[in-house]
Amino acid sequence: MSETNSSAADASGTATSESAPHRYTAATAAGIEARWQDFWDAQGTYEAPNPSGDLAGDPAVAARPKKFIMDMFPYPSGAGLHVGHPLGYIATDVSARYQRMTGHNVLHTLGFDAFGLPAEQYAVQTGTHPRVSTEANMANMRAQLRRLGLGHDRRRSFATIDPEYYKWTQWIFLQIFNSWYDEEAAKARPIDELIAQFASGERAVPGEGRSWNELDAAERASLLGEYRLAYASDAPVNWCPGLGTVLANEEVTADGRSERGNFPVFKAKLRQWNMRITAYADRLLDDLDGLDWPEAIKLQQRNWIGRSEGARVDFPVGEEAITVFTTRQDTLFGATYMVLAPEHELVDRIVPAAWPEGTHQVWTGGHATPAEAVAAYRKQAAAKSDVERQADAKEKTGVFTGAFARNPVSGEQVPVFVADYVLMGYGTGAIMAVPAHDSRDFAFARAFELPMRCVVEPTDGRGTDPAEWADAFSSYEAVLTNSAGEGVDLNGLGVTEAKARTTEWLERTGIGKGTVNFRLRDWLFSRQRYWGEPFPIVYDEDGVAHALPESMLPLELPEVDDYSPRTFDPDDADTQPETPLSRNDDWVHVTLDLGDGRGPRPYRRETNTMPNWAGSCWYELRYLDPHNTEKLVDPEVERYWMGPRESMPTGGVDLYVGGAEHAVLHLLYARFWSKVLFDLGHISSAEPFHKLFNQGMIQAYVYRDSRGIAVPAAEVEERDGAYYHQGDKVSRLLGKMGKSLKNAVTPDEICAEYGADTLRLYEMAMGPLDVSRPWDTRAVVGQYRLLQRLWRNVVDEQSGEVTVVDRELDPERDGDTLRALHKAVDGVRQDLAGLRFNTAIAKITELNNHVTKNAGAVPRTVAEHLVLMIAPLAPHIAEELWHRLGHEDSVVHRDFPVADPAYVVDETVTCVVQIKGKVKARLEVSPSVSDADLEQAALADDRVRAALDGAGIRKVIVRAPKLVNIVPA
Repeated sequence: MSETNSSAADASGTATSESAPHRYTAATAAGIEARWQDFWDAQGTYEAPNPSGDLAGDPAVAARPKKFIMDMFPYPSGAGLHVGHPLGYIATDVSARYQRMTGHNVLHTLGFDAFGLPAEQYAVQTGTHPRVSTEANMANMRAQLRRLGLGHDRRRSFATIDPEYYKWTQWIFLQIFNSWYDEEAAKARPIDELIAQFASGERAVPGEGRSWNELDAAERASLLGEYRLAYASDAPVNWCPGLGTVLANEEVTADGRSERGNFPVFKAKLRQWNMRITAYADRLLDDLDGLDWPEAIKLQQRNWIGRSEGARVDFPVGEEAITVFTTRQDTLFGATYMVLAPEHELVDRIVPAAWPEGTHQVWTGGHATPAEAVAAYRKQAAAKSDVERQADAKEKTGVFTGAFARNPVSGEQVPVFVADYVLMGYGTGAIMAVPAHDSRDFAFARAFELPMRCVVEPTDGRGTDPAEWADAFSSYEAVLTNSAGEGVDLNGLGVTEAKARTTEWLERTGIGKGTVNFRLRDWLFSRQRYWGEPFPIVYDEDGVAHALPESMLPLELPEVDDYSPRTFDPDDADTQPETPLSRNDDWVHVTLDLGDGRGPRPYRRETNTMPNWAGSCWYELRYLDPHNTEKLVDPEVERYWMGPRESMPTGGVDLYVGGAEHAVLHLLYARFWSKVLFDLGHISSAEPFHKLFNQGMIQAYVYRDSRGIAVPAAEVEERDGAYYHQGDKVSRLLGKMGKSLKNAVTPDEICAEYGADTLRLYEMAMGPLDVSRPWDTRAVVGQYRLLQRLWRNVVDEQSGEVTVVDRELDPERDGDTLRALHKAVDGVRQDLAGLRFNTAIAKITELNNHVTKNAGAVPRTVAEHLVLMIAPLAPHIAEELWHRLGHEDSVVHRDFPVADPAYVVDETVTCVVQIKGKVKARLEVSPSVSDADLEQAALADDRVRAALDGAGIRKVIVRAPKLVNIVPA
């Protein structure tokens, strides 16, 4: 938005160069910042030594307590940074600088999460190889971040697209592929140990009683696939024709559309790679308790994992059995029909050739055969999102399969339906419907004229005939009724006792089993894209998957002529993926010797690629040991930076800062990979990130014309409280900042006008770090003036000479300054440690203003304390002033000031004395005054005595040292 910037001339330096040639201006800042950035790079100022390995440094430095501080992986966008992006990066930089100044060996660096769809889409549009555009974007972003003075250890930076990086991403995939989860040991173990159990007979081969040695290679592979933590399977997936790829559940919006591109998403059965994250559901839940994370993020993960206790029950259907999971096994006697999800694999096996005699017309959907009815309904359901299927729609849809199941407790034959309100993503994809006590089942039963049986006695006087009810009755407080059968009688029992008795009966009879269920599904790990990590997997002539040996890693992406997966009509669900890699026949079909003793053989490579989440699942480990070509990470290095500590029982990064939008996707996946690597003995940290902090968002005003189209914010004028663009009135609304909204402000613009230190201070001073706040370019000048005043307190603007005086502060003459100084030091230390950067800046400003108001030169002690306190926040000017004050070492590694407790405590504080809640006196007392002494002083005060006017006292409430409340009799 256009404005009159009162500091513009001052910032440029042109209007003041003659009157004050050594004033701190934008030009001065630019020179200072470039010089010190070069100095820091040349000196390796921010290089954090490892205890061993090729990054090992001074042993004395490595012996310090460590702090590992991280930002969430940035994606290198072609649009570059706007001022909203660096908020978290500046915050972690301030924290890292403070930790260095308080004696810590700090690891702080930044890499790039560079695989993914945006670069691939750009490649499709322009023909530019994704690597070319991505590397150009990274170079631009590195330059922008360097200009901000971020203190990163650049030796440790990398990108996920570097083959030497994704070699280890592929290696980790193979560790997961070659592992299984041993439920008895509650940990992952190498698959070879499972094979040994099968081969020795210690573990029986499931099925027909055959031994391991009697199975052929394909049968063994199929059996192991039921155990592997990474496995391929034919399963219902989220198929997005408009993107030409499948998506994980977490990448599908609540509206059933792709998170990227907003295309429709359908359910389809395809063969895809999956990660068995569900094996870790309990541990992923339990270990949240030991993490220092926002409770809101923990709650999101708990809800996503969705643990619930209940029972699995088998309902026989001919030779088959439908297994359901229910949390209300006590209501089994009330199950009068069953429902399968349209995608359920049993549907095709139980559908008869013809409708059973007497089938209700409303059950058939008007189709001649059950097969026709089911096929038509499946197609209809595939076009709906999971959210739409779960919505409480007025019309319940479904179709009878033609099959009946037997209720195992009552022996009744109950019809089996297919309906879209049942999802494969929860439980077993099948439900026993108890319509009298579930609203959705009630609505379905009414629509399809199905029977209902009351088995939980209503407590609201409605009676026990569901035909007379308006809706279902559900309660955990009522007792069971109509629930007695052979071997089990639940009548009169409360819900809790009835559930326990039912579970015991199910297990005793072999009909079911008490179990725990999770909402969490296995992680879909395949993408039909080019720009991702290739799978280190090949298939032999029998279709058996084989892992590439480590010597063949990294498996690099080949060149292709067309980078795009084949996309289709977004509304056409009946399509199949076609990947870019599948078009490179020379790469796909290869002859390899896998070192398994079989010699060179023909193989077919996997032509899917890994999802863009793969590289960010473990990048914190690569920061530790980025040039290690022999191991994922040196064990000693990993233990030093991430190993468990007394206050961090599962280890991890000391501080991880990023957006709350990654609560489930990235954070859950990274935790899963860490636990597998921990189980296999590769790392000592069972959790990747011990402390998580979610920064807020910098917002900006969006201006729209009468058509609703965004107009450039910089061209909008404000007149009499209204906003105009080229003479036409526009609306204003606070929203995101971005190029498409034409309201983006780049850090380069602010750095050019004010300097990087001013930008850093402004972003940290705008408000609490975890709160979103609006950007206001006009307000930046406030922090610019703070730096100008600080500069003037040290440097003469006419001569450029340092003006501080070398004298000690005298308690008698300088008492106010001593108290102001040490209070500021104490407060700023606490604020920086607690990530309260806005209040730290306020305290520094208050001290600087105090110094400015006092006539005469500033004592050296005060000047140096000010410089050291502002150093984490505004490092360039701090480094410059530190050296001008005569120091040769860098301020980066100087000790942060420590307050003298004698000057932190106020000499007196004001105590308010109230009578009947009204203030009657104010007393100046010692901060350490006792309750008894304060009460005595209050009652002795003449103003208080006069206000009481001889009245007795019923109670005196004392809150030393600031409040006395007297209650008269």
